[in-house]
Amino acid sequence: MQLTRSKVLLACYLASGLMLSACSKADDAKKDNTLIATAPATGEESNITERNAKQRLIKTLDKHFKTAGIDAKITDVQLTEMPNIYWVTLEGMGSVYVSSDGKYLIQGDVIRLGGKELSNISDQLQAAENKILLANLKTADLLVYPTKGKTKHVVYIFTDASCPYCHKLHAQIPDMNSKGIEVRYIAWPRGEQFMPAMESIWCSPDRQKAFDQAITDVELPAATCANPVKEQYQLGLKMGVNGTPAIYNSNGQYLGGYLTADEVIKRLEK
Repeated sequence: MQLTRSKVLLACYLASGLMLSACSKADDAKKDNTLIATAPATGEESNITERNAKQRLIKTLDKHFKTAGIDAKITDVQLTEMPNIYWVTLEGMGSVYVSSDGKYLIQGDVIRLGGKELSNISDQLQAAENKILLANLKTADLLVYPTKGKTKHVVYIFTDASCPYCHKLHAQIPDMNSKGIEVRYIAWPRGEQFMPAMESIWCSPDRQKAFDQAITDVELPAATCANPVKEQYQLGLKMGVNGTPAIYNSNGQYLGGYLTADEVIKRLEK
């Protein structure tokens, strides 16, 4: 799937900000309090050193963002396994990598080499964020398909009633439920033109019936309630969603796009 327009604009915006923040004089560079990701032996000294490094990095990034006119609020900073590279969480935006001196911002995947399989180090970091975001969702704001018996797993699926592969996946819901998988749909209209239909579904007193009607091209009444569709769309962007369907487990790990019920079970139990 292609990146959404908003993601492309954000990437360009941040990229332009980086160029501005990197145009400092040589003398200024010498004065920089460069942050080096060190690892003192153990204990309190290590914690204090790391905390101070994070605080300096946040202060530096805030300064660079302000200079470049970028409206970005930092919510968390974590040291990664790469030397002198941090994972920075931004409010309402996707997370990024930043050098420890705050001069370089990196968007994209970082792949670990050396094993038999390539490993994206972003996956675990992003999943940890996703787990918190998903846990904060209210089930009343979702379209929920509960299991018929004991619930063994819960999956969250970003969906759009206009998406053909979402229709195929929807046909797998009864089988998932029978296998102990509770499905929680999150609204993720793929464009502005699909927003009204999703809002109508979420405003319906029977969301399941409304969704079933929408995927068969039944025109639904216009939305008449305050609804979380736009907020859920922004949630998807923050989690890295760029197409539907997008399936996540309750730990925030991305399982895939269209999958059969058996494939979902295999990935949940892997």
